[in-house]
Amino acid sequence: MLLKTFGWSFGVTAVGLAAAAFFWGWEAFALVAILSVLEISLSFDNAVVNAGVLKKMNAFWQKIFLTIGILIAVFGMRLVFPVIIVAISAQVDPIEAVRVALDNPDRYEQLVTDAHPAIAAFGGMFLLMIFLDFILEEREETWVGWLERPLARLSKIDGLSVCIALIALLVTATTLATTAHQHVGHADKSGTVLLSGVAGLITYLIVNGLSGHFEDKIEEEEEREQEEEEQAKKAGKQPSAVGLAGKAAFFMFLYLEVLDASFSFDGVIGAFAVTNQIFWMALGLGIGAMYVRSLTVYLVRQGTLDDYIYLEHGAHYAIGALSVILLVTVKYQINEVITGLIGVVLIALSFWSSLRRNRALEAAGGDGDDGDDGEDPKQSEVTARV
Repeated sequence: MLLKTFGWSFGVTAVGLAAAAFFWGWEAFALVAILSVLEISLSFDNAVVNAGVLKKMNAFWQKIFLTIGILIAVFGMRLVFPVIIVAISAQVDPIEAVRVALDNPDRYEQLVTDAHPAIAAFGGMFLLMIFLDFILEEREETWVGWLERPLARLSKIDGLSVCIALIALLVTATTLATTAHQHVGHADKSGTVLLSGVAGLITYLIVNGLSGHFEDKIEEEEEREQEEEEQAKKAGKQPSAVGLAGKAAFFMFLYLEVLDASFSFDGVIGAFAVTNQIFWMALGLGIGAMYVRSLTVYLVRQGTLDDYIYLEHGAHYAIGALSVILLVTVKYQINEVITGLIGVVLIALSFWSSLRRNRALEAAGGDGDDGDDGEDPKQSEVTARV
């Protein structure tokens, strides 16, 4: 199972590191390896969140996520995206941007860094909305109960998450973006931050809204298709599939790609702390992205999110932390090690809490002989205590 899921990742790692050593030498080999580890550490929470969405898809769309999706992730976000950023910032065509990346890596790095406020505002708002919609939703299981339960009661207020996100954006634009960013000079970036932040918010609302709409229709469509199949069998014909569930999977796939793009912002920017060679960056981050993709599928197939129910909570808290970090980096630089460690620590804590909960429930279930599984008062008491 492990080899089947991570086989392509292992293969790409071997080929990628070998290519780096062959074409550019051992320095490139080492830096590509470092970038791969950096990407995995920064995006582990991404894998957990992706798994929560991917588990709703069938095997076909999981394969699409690992094939077409990885092409978008590697070539789109890790190679093409920085070039597009440079082209927009320098107001040159993409070919000239590639020439800058190859001939003048320092200039290329500066152009990407200049565009960081816009990138951070877009990604920060997108991720913040994911966190807010999660934390403001009522659910049976809570991890940080003293915080999540009161916030869940506020979910009845329509548009609350959007209001909170817009307030955060206004605070960022009027306090952080109006003063000098250490890599930008003394330019006022408030307008850029506002526009980019609103674009990130709109992107989230459109993609999440469409995927949510079609997802809500899946069960209804499956029931209808079952009825059609029964009727078709009686008539000796094949039913015509409308494919609404396929539309739902498509929009969920689109949501995953935008989510991955938002998560990759910090990895792409952070990679410049390691190297400014565009192909080394793309290769290293691409290898890391492969592992994140494989880990997502592994979590789905192993049912890890069902067994360790607080993992998804920890991942969303990591998303919330990352969104705040991105907005703060509009003005202040934050070391990528800190960014990665926050996510890893939150997920590790949620995993540990899940283990404690499972062990406590097993102990409570073992003491009880009434056979009442889900309604055992001991289990409820343990769950509330954890």
